[in-house]
Amino acid sequence: MENLMIPCTSKPPLIVPTKHENLSEFSQTQTKLSFSNTKKANNLNITDSHLNYLSRNGRLTEAIAALDSIAQPGSQVRPNTFINLLQACIDFGSLDLGRKLHARIHLVEEGNPFVETKLVSMYAKCGSFLDARKVFDKMNEKNLYTWSAMIGACSRELRWKEVVQLFFLMMKDGVLPDEFLFPKILQACANCGDVRTGGLLHSLLIRLGMVCFSRVSNSVLAVYVKCGKLSSARRFFANMDERDRVTWNSMILAYCQKGENDEAHRLFNRMLEEGIKPCIITWNILVNSYNQLGQCDVAMGLMKEMESSGISPDVFTWTSMISGLGQNGRTWQALFLFNEMLLAGIKPNGVTITSAVSACASLRVLKMGQEIHSVSLKKGLIDNVLVGNSLIDMYAKCGELEAARQVFDKIEEKDAYTWNSMVAGYCQAGYCGKAYELFMKMRESDVKPNVITWNTMISGYIQNGDEDQAMDLFQRMERDGKIRRNTASWNALIAGYVQLGAIDKACGVFRQMQSCSISPNSVTILSILPGCANLIAANKVKEIHGCILRRNLEFVLSVSNSLIDTYAKSGNMLYSRIIFDGMPTRDIISWNSIIGGYVLHGCSDAVMDLFNEMRNLALKPNRGTFLSIILAHGIAKMVDEGKHIFSSISSNYEIVPAIEHYSAMIDLYGRSGRLGEAMEFIEDMPIEPDSSVWTSLLTASRIHKDIALAVLAGERLLDLEPGNPVVNRLMFQIYSLCGKLDDSSKVRKLEKENTLGRSLGHSWIEVRNKVRAFVTGEKSKPCSNLLYSWVQSIAREVNTDGHHGGFLFEEEEKEEAGGVHSEKLALAFALIGSPPSPQSIRIVKNTRMCRNCHLTAKYISLKFGCEIYLSDSKCFHHFKKGHCSCGDYW
Repeated sequence: MENLMIPCTSKPPLIVPTKHENLSEFSQTQTKLSFSNTKKANNLNITDSHLNYLSRNGRLTEAIAALDSIAQPGSQVRPNTFINLLQACIDFGSLDLGRKLHARIHLVEEGNPFVETKLVSMYAKCGSFLDARKVFDKMNEKNLYTWSAMIGACSRELRWKEVVQLFFLMMKDGVLPDEFLFPKILQACANCGDVRTGGLLHSLLIRLGMVCFSRVSNSVLAVYVKCGKLSSARRFFANMDERDRVTWNSMILAYCQKGENDEAHRLFNRMLEEGIKPCIITWNILVNSYNQLGQCDVAMGLMKEMESSGISPDVFTWTSMISGLGQNGRTWQALFLFNEMLLAGIKPNGVTITSAVSACASLRVLKMGQEIHSVSLKKGLIDNVLVGNSLIDMYAKCGELEAARQVFDKIEEKDAYTWNSMVAGYCQAGYCGKAYELFMKMRESDVKPNVITWNTMISGYIQNGDEDQAMDLFQRMERDGKIRRNTASWNALIAGYVQLGAIDKACGVFRQMQSCSISPNSVTILSILPGCANLIAANKVKEIHGCILRRNLEFVLSVSNSLIDTYAKSGNMLYSRIIFDGMPTRDIISWNSIIGGYVLHGCSDAVMDLFNEMRNLALKPNRGTFLSIILAHGIAKMVDEGKHIFSSISSNYEIVPAIEHYSAMIDLYGRSGRLGEAMEFIEDMPIEPDSSVWTSLLTASRIHKDIALAVLAGERLLDLEPGNPVVNRLMFQIYSLCGKLDDSSKVRKLEKENTLGRSLGHSWIEVRNKVRAFVTGEKSKPCSNLLYSWVQSIAREVNTDGHHGGFLFEEEEKEEAGGVHSEKLALAFALIGSPPSPQSIRIVKNTRMCRNCHLTAKYISLKFGCEIYLSDSKCFHHFKKGHCSCGDYW
């Protein structure tokens, strides 16, 4: 502030002549325009009159010719005539003729700051900012209007920082802005976030006594609002003597930008109380702000209130609502509102069309997307690059790549998003070759691939199984493309490896990423955690959890939810509960994750307690919640209560049960041995039973030794999955048990497939941070003799008689024929390799555990005092003190 001096003596204010005013009334040099030669003066008057006539009628080419004829006898033109000619160039947008006039500026009687100022304006308004700046910089004398013209030119070009620089140069030159120029300079401070200069101007305006001008005071307020200085804006607003509609709008916007919508609404009501009627801008500020915060219902209420107050919503109101609904997952409502908008006769703009098309893309509704495409054609919006980009994305996501390419080819000025949308479309459809061709064309075009393009290509290749090509692009990205990898680049590789089941490679990239000083974000964590949701990745989960804590990501809701789920599936329910209890906020996914974890571990009591807590907190359960609750009632053998929960899904919560809920009900009946009711339930189902329903019934009939139902369920599974080798094997055993092994072609086919389709059991166990794999009957390992000897000694101690009563059919071949099952070998390795018995053993198996192995695991947990976590293809088992969490039902 101390370096900014207000000029003590400023030049007297001058008035810029308007379009066709006579400059002589204002110019101090007017006396120099008369000549001693009367005839010459008369000729000059005639020339000026003729030139003014030509300029008024837009006959600029003739005016240029007339100027050339004047130049020959050595005559000159009055400054105001030249100014009128320049103004005509502005009016008709003729930069070429403006340049020709500039070349003849010597015809003006002498150097005149008003003519030069008009020349600056002409260049700026005709689209040649650089020429305007050249003229300005060469001027010897600059008055207030000259500075105003140059500042106005910078404002039109959005060169806000240059405006601020010009202000300081202007003050240094001894020229002080007036009440019309100060708002432009303040606007520049607001738009470039220069609150320091804005505060300086505020102080200067107080000293000059100009804060009383409403236009000036509103501009000061706008600086504090746009720079996010709410407290300064609030103080300035409170001290304002007069507040107009613009003032109130600025202050309401200030609160909305800070997310303080309630305070903004309170100010809106106060505005009404003070007798100032809100305009459409006021309403739109509030509607848009509520939509951005996801409070679409409040925004919709405001829109209706707006209509009842006599103000019709404009295109911005409708667009804000459509965009808000779409961005908050209410895409169908967004599309319905778009139709209402068209019926109301409101012409959509590019943003409206883009929002509606994006809604169609997320819903994959091709027909509606095509209709909106037609609307954009009729309304002349198809050349809008945003509209074109959204159409490419919509067609690509709907699988119409030819239509997407047609839109792409018709866009003349493609931006990076245009190219990226088309590349992504090819990648998502699995056409990585075409995506690569387009990628190479993009490298040859004016728009070079950016980091998003490279990431899209990397993600496309690895998600389609080509990890080598993905890694090649990842390595070439910085070398050939000169594009620095970002977090998303690493995330693409990690997510791809997880999708391919290569969790070790994913973890390797995760560690390398951190060694390269790239900080994992929440997307990284959410990409890698699902790959660790198994029993042999427990240590990896803890490693990732440590990274989460170091990066302060534990308070990201989605990360905490994923941790709860992953810890539960990796066998650590205690950690899941600790994370859940420590969460400052929880959503329905948090509750479903912890409840689902307890169901997995067979802890029905904990599930009931959590469900009751949910109801006490008035939290509304969803489909996922009800699925877990029905399963929990099945584990607890609370059939009647489970039936009541199932009926309440539709009657109390208006949710249509899905096939998984029906399958859970069969599990509910089956665990309690109520197979007749289970069959009746299937017969009364309003939807066709799928494989999961019949599999649940087959499990129930196996456990409760109902051979007739086993045949029925098995045959239904054969019809639904004729090529499933597991079903074929089970049915062959069932037919053998019930004596149906006759010569029918069906049984002969099953016998053949049973012989050819035998799948060996595989088990994996992590011992000393290394994963070991075991195969049923395998004897090639160096320690095989020791393992087999240990298994045989344990087998002599386990009593397996009388546990199945001769009714037994298993997915895996009996040990007498196929050899010792893989999980027994894994258990032997864990216990032999650890002299003190391990506290816990974690095993993953690819097939359903047989009853003999189940009994053996229970016995080992009792004898050695260890906990065994075993996840097979059908169930999660937690063996402890001779019992299993599955309740011997799997």
